[in-house]
Amino acid sequence: MDITRHFINSNWTDKGSISSISSPLDHLVLSSYFLSLLGIGLWAVVTKNRGTVEDFFLAGRNLAWGWMGASLFASSFGSCHFMDLAAEGASSGIAVGAFEWNTLFLVFLAGWIFVPIYIKAGVVTVPQYLRKRFGGFRIHFFLSILILFFYIVTRIPVEVFSGAVLMRLIWGLDIYLAILFLLTVASIYTITGGFAAMVYTDVLQAGYILLGTFLLMGFAFNEVGGYEGLLDKYVHAIPSVVSEGNWTAKPECYNPRPDAFHIFRDPVTGDIPWPGLVFGVSIHSLYYWCTDQITVQRYLAGKNMSHVKGGCLLCGYLKLLPMFTIVMPGMISRILYPDKVACIVPSQCEKYCGSWISCSPIAFPLLVMELMPNGFRGLMLSALCASLMCSLASIFNSASILFTLDIYPRIRPVATEKELMVTGRFFIVLLLAVSLAWVPVIEMKKTKHLFAFMHAVSSYLTPPIAAVFLLAVFCKRVNEQGAFWGLTSGILIGLSRMVTELIYGHRQSCSMSSTCPMIICGVHYLHFVIILFVVSVLIILGISLVTKPIPDKHLHRLCWSLLNSQEERVDLEAEMPRKMFPQPVENPDVPSVAPSCLLKAWNTFCGLESKPGPKLALGAEATRKTKGGDTSETPLWRNLTNACGFLLIALGALGHMYYH
Repeated sequence: MDITRHFINSNWTDKGSISSISSPLDHLVLSSYFLSLLGIGLWAVVTKNRGTVEDFFLAGRNLAWGWMGASLFASSFGSCHFMDLAAEGASSGIAVGAFEWNTLFLVFLAGWIFVPIYIKAGVVTVPQYLRKRFGGFRIHFFLSILILFFYIVTRIPVEVFSGAVLMRLIWGLDIYLAILFLLTVASIYTITGGFAAMVYTDVLQAGYILLGTFLLMGFAFNEVGGYEGLLDKYVHAIPSVVSEGNWTAKPECYNPRPDAFHIFRDPVTGDIPWPGLVFGVSIHSLYYWCTDQITVQRYLAGKNMSHVKGGCLLCGYLKLLPMFTIVMPGMISRILYPDKVACIVPSQCEKYCGSWISCSPIAFPLLVMELMPNGFRGLMLSALCASLMCSLASIFNSASILFTLDIYPRIRPVATEKELMVTGRFFIVLLLAVSLAWVPVIEMKKTKHLFAFMHAVSSYLTPPIAAVFLLAVFCKRVNEQGAFWGLTSGILIGLSRMVTELIYGHRQSCSMSSTCPMIICGVHYLHFVIILFVVSVLIILGISLVTKPIPDKHLHRLCWSLLNSQEERVDLEAEMPRKMFPQPVENPDVPSVAPSCLLKAWNTFCGLESKPGPKLALGAEATRKTKGGDTSETPLWRNLTNACGFLLIALGALGHMYYH
């Protein structure tokens, strides 16, 4: 769930850094981190098989629960999370922490309901599931293009922007050099080692993220006098300058919110209204944790269902922590530095962070530079670098599998498996270039409009996708016509709201008069997410009910009511025209030519060495193995994961009740 949309609003990155890390001890810690990262990446390159599409994109479907859970956590914890969660905590309190706690319920839904269906469907990408479920190529192709659009236009630039800001504020580096270096390191192990190398480096980076944030939390709570000090002092964290000339800020603009320590806020006047928090955030989380390729790819790489559930649970338990390790330290940052973090006068904000609206995004880096001693700051910077590389490497790999298995085979149906492997790597290189191309764009004067657009895309275009998948799983009456036109109609409705909002602006500062019409600004964006989701559901169901249903023989093990059916499934693809799903043909035998030593070494390093009996591939057919449909569990592990799952849900419910 992207929450930066509340405060990314100017070219404040053009200002100098808060400070810069110059201690030799910090540089030593940072250097050891990169050496460890490259070491693990190269170890995975050498020891893990990458010679098939399944090995390269799914780590051979042999991922244990610990690796999976740590990777899920690291890949979901991008560099923007440090800024977003701490900044929202500083400006409005703990409610934003519930965005992370919402994950607990959705990973349970993913591991216990969605993933068994994906596995039994024998798919590798989420658009392939829609093709299996509904038949026809158009919804499959449309969703693949749509997800790639999300990654390139929203996910990549947001991560690059956040990473660039943190690098400049804390490290004082030129962002071109910093981003180029980090992306180069991430691309080395992603391109050569594939998904396995990425997962193993994710585990190292998750360790750095957890250690760094725990240490910062300890320093912050010690400085403010513990949890009681936070409760007592936050309500008094007011900037000393609240007026300039004849203008004086309204008290509600600089006073901490009276409901700062409550999650559920007024449904009309609350900055995060409780209906939006309960339902709107859940819709976003449903998209990310149950239907996004980045997360689903990790589920499908698990050894078996017990490991998948274990990985989901580990990620869920780790998601309990950011409320205390990032959100509350952000609130402490406001207590310690109210004139900077809580500034309200435009000239003061301009002086401290280069933004004339708000300096809350510097809450986290300010704590790092002011509280953490030498060595520890290097560790925290390592955690920031880890979060950036984890998220970008995950985007690169998932975008690559979508292009390689869902789009490229339509362009070239006779592609061999080696050709698909080369294509996947080349597409990662292309995404690397796209990421670097975003750097000069985010430095432009109109950055605020660019990022308002990016987050509007995320908020208003993902609910229809969530609606399609939810109904595909739970309602077997839904057919291809309903799903396709419901998806496209929802996207068009979301686009109309997004464009209108971008014209008028979605949120106004306390220091500005609002020109936004009530029909737009009067509906909170999380409320609109609910409306868009409901409208999409109604369109899907309405069209499906007046058109021909899909016979059950095509739906065995593709929806919840038929999950455990033992009858043979007749794929809808088999009844479609062959031109819709072109099949590869055997290439004629060609005389083999012994490769040169240099070429052989290159192929070995990249995992492109020749395999006996090479096979041809078309999308999912390249990775459809017999074990891909196995969702069996031993009674012991099934009972253990169920107990841990219910405990996780109980902890999430208790947390919401305690901070209601």
